[in-house]
Amino acid sequence: MTFIMGTSIPDTTCSHLKNHVPIFSSFKLHTNSHIRFDQVPRSCKAMAAALQPAQEVSTTGKLPVKERRVVVTGMGVVTSLGHDPDVFYNNLLDGVSGISEIDTFDCAEFPTRIAGEIKSFSTDGWVAPKLSRRMDKFMLYILTAGKKALVDGGITEDVMEELNKQKCGILIGSAMGGMQVFNDAIEALRISYKKVNPFCVPFATTNMGSAMLAIDLGWMGPNYSISTACATSNFCILNAANHIIRGEADLMLCGGSDSTIIPIGLGGFVACRALSQRNSDPTKASRPWDINRDGFVMGEGAGVLVLEELEHAKKRGATIYAEFLGGSFTSDAYHVTEPRPDGAGVILCIEKALSQSGVSREDVNYINAHATSTPAGDLKEYQALMHCFGQNPGLRVNSTKSMIGHLLGAAGGVEAVATIQAIRTGWVHPNINLENPDKGVDASVLVGPKKERLDIKAALSNSFGFGGHNSSIIFAPYK
Repeated sequence: MTFIMGTSIPDTTCSHLKNHVPIFSSFKLHTNSHIRFDQVPRSCKAMAAALQPAQEVSTTGKLPVKERRVVVTGMGVVTSLGHDPDVFYNNLLDGVSGISEIDTFDCAEFPTRIAGEIKSFSTDGWVAPKLSRRMDKFMLYILTAGKKALVDGGITEDVMEELNKQKCGILIGSAMGGMQVFNDAIEALRISYKKVNPFCVPFATTNMGSAMLAIDLGWMGPNYSISTACATSNFCILNAANHIIRGEADLMLCGGSDSTIIPIGLGGFVACRALSQRNSDPTKASRPWDINRDGFVMGEGAGVLVLEELEHAKKRGATIYAEFLGGSFTSDAYHVTEPRPDGAGVILCIEKALSQSGVSREDVNYINAHATSTPAGDLKEYQALMHCFGQNPGLRVNSTKSMIGHLLGAAGGVEAVATIQAIRTGWVHPNINLENPDKGVDASVLVGPKKERLDIKAALSNSFGFGGHNSSIIFAPYK
């Protein structure tokens, strides 16, 4: 009998899992080096054994909180508009839509048949083939985007060897977790419990993407996931930054991932009456703030950031893309899916984010809005933004969802990448399909149908989730 996390598991089960969990393959980076990260332990008992670090946990004093600044040094994405941060953002700047007809399953009987579906995705060189066949897509997106973020951040083999892995952590969440894996298990159970995949439980949980990535990298710092519906990524990013600020980590991978474009996912949101039914013109379906919007469009993918303590990043010569200044969370405490009519929860969240980050509202001149293309949500967020920033000259607001749809728990991660890219490039992407602004909206603050130049002083990114979860995070150019 083996005990794992307080649960007894028969040795026969351990043996079965041992024989089916493949060792992570090493992966080739798009550089001249070949990295082999730490491998998965070969036995179930090895996983359960008490961890004996090669070195004692450091007890040296940490720097005061105010001296530990957090910067962004790497980014990774998996989206319907590309799997590279630059390709992804260039498509956004060009106003390209990633919305199309769903083709991974027959949805002819559904009233909604469109989504921001990823048509081409490969884990070659990033995830072991055997594992790739067994994992849910949300986990594959985490592993791939996470490793690509490391490559983008210049985490080479030599750098990996020098990292204190006890101070490296992962906080990548998911709103829905492994829906396909769990759905497959239900279908198998209809035949017999003996047909159920032994991985259906661990590979359906939202934490397992972060866990498997940590096992692969050998990172022993903070490792967990947060699930707050469509606010998931922002919750993960802010908490990851706080681990760095408190001295519990020097480097964190953070963000979110979701893959729910399957019959049960589509059917569930159809039942909520939340989705656009503009099936005849998919690229026009997601239209935040437009008076003819009729619901959001489902998307899928992942967005992952490398957050790093400033001095740690400078010491290894990392390229610094932006500085993370802070953020906040609040609850509407009002309704399962509807926004609070007075916008008090969102306003409080924004004001707390400004206070926590030490940013004056006058300095915020770019907002990547949550704006999902729903009739109530878009307007209530806009009103909250105008309450907080309506007097700011030169304020520009856009919604990445107009082009890629709503990625649920991954939305904030991907939109954080878009926000950072706007800071880096000096260009903000357009709002496509904003043909007739809602009569309650002043279109002068909204980015038009073409990209615009903007010297960003401070950028705010909002994400809100079912249950009334509000989140706002703030980035700025590193100075």
